[in-house]
Amino acid sequence: MRTRINAIALASSLFLISSLVDAQVKLVHDEFFWLGEINKATAVINIDEGLLEKSMAPMIYSGITKVLSDGDKPGAKRPTSVITFEPLLIEAAGLQITLLHAGRSSQDMLATVRSVILRDNMLALADQLNKTTDTIVKLADKYKGTIVPNYTNGVAAQPNSYGHYLLGIASGLDRDAQRIREAYARIDRSPMGTTVLNGTSWPLNRKRMADYLGFASMVDNAYDASQISSVDEPVEAGAIVSSIALHAGSFVEDVMTQYAQARPWILLEEGGGNTYVSSAMPQKRNPGLLNSTRRDASTALTLGIGAAIEAHNIPPGMSDVKDVNANSKMVRSAIDVLASWDKILKALVIDPDRGLEELNSDWTASQELADVLMRKYKLPFRVGHHFASEVVEYAKAKNIKPLDFPYSQAQRIYAETIRGSDFVAALPMSETEFRSTLDPVAIIKNRQTAGGPQPKEMERMLREWTKRLADQSAWIQTRRTYISSALARLDSDFNKLKVEP
Repeated sequence: MRTRINAIALASSLFLISSLVDAQVKLVHDEFFWLGEINKATAVINIDEGLLEKSMAPMIYSGITKVLSDGDKPGAKRPTSVITFEPLLIEAAGLQITLLHAGRSSQDMLATVRSVILRDNMLALADQLNKTTDTIVKLADKYKGTIVPNYTNGVAAQPNSYGHYLLGIASGLDRDAQRIREAYARIDRSPMGTTVLNGTSWPLNRKRMADYLGFASMVDNAYDASQISSVDEPVEAGAIVSSIALHAGSFVEDVMTQYAQARPWILLEEGGGNTYVSSAMPQKRNPGLLNSTRRDASTALTLGIGAAIEAHNIPPGMSDVKDVNANSKMVRSAIDVLASWDKILKALVIDPDRGLEELNSDWTASQELADVLMRKYKLPFRVGHHFASEVVEYAKAKNIKPLDFPYSQAQRIYAETIRGSDFVAALPMSETEFRSTLDPVAIIKNRQTAGGPQPKEMERMLREWTKRLADQSAWIQTRRTYISSALARLDSDFNKLKVEP
């Protein structure tokens, strides 16, 4: 029964994450909405600039308004293509309304729809990425003085501040945020007015159209607009999704390895959808949230790479990789992963004493012996490295932990290591210095490298991260405000058409 309850709790928790993501993704309008905006902008611009008679304004306004109002009713049809949207306009206002289609094609209209939807999806992705990164940075601040093992090749390698480790993870996500901003600038260009391949003989005002739809600029080359750029955009978005998935999967796996230990130093808080009890083995607390997030990261990676595969070996302009639903699902998969990752971060339970115990039970500080001997006593690193390696080999053979290693044995091993050389025969380190050199806490405190885990550098990096996150949040809000202001201006100008001049 308890297993079932835990499974239900996990499902409920994941549903909550999904609900929060749903609320965020609702900021993304659908194809029907954007086809309506394109028609409204076309009506305003072409009537204002004399490509349509002003006397047609009330009819066009009435027809577009009716179609959009009908589409907003519960259960109503919301066509996603130009050829299924236009019959509704004809039914609402008659064939005359198709004069709106002067100089347009489903090619540039749907290229525009795809761009604006992907643009909105990328802002939603940027928003969740910033929230998850913010959680990481706050944890880094909390655990900046917590010393734990770091691993390379799956083996405990060196001591580190857990906060420093987390800022390293955050740095990878910051590059993902940079990629989103860079990709967004390329997506945020209007294809409208390019028709199919080479433009039109109608003097369409592409700049005004771009402004009304909230674009920062236009796709310059008419052939590029729907034939090349429309394929590039989802492929580039897919690369960003893949990168985020890789970062998430790497972090999850790092935590997962601790579950193989009898006494982990990091776990998920039990319950709350984080873990569940095994149906057969009472002692087991399976990390369900880690498993599901890793699975979802793999799915996101598959979808991200899939965009490039679909775009491979096709003639320019083909629709293989352009599907709005598929590309929205791809971006949303990364948003889901980030939301789950955020929940993982908030559920982490770290045992600093156990982390330090693991460090002191192994020789993860042994490199420091070679470093100190070289830095302070001018002993070549490779000689010092050999000495440290011999110390570790002797200690492991005798099952001696670093804090218990006999200083006399260190002296003996050193003398044997440098025998026959011109170096001083006696170990230059005192016993006190030898032991402090093997202290993981002292190692971190005494680091001098820029970007290291020492307190001064951690404080600097945390200050910079506070600004970086604020700047990213402002960038997202500025983009959204720009789009919403453009659409509000379009609505205002479109509403003027209902009054016959």
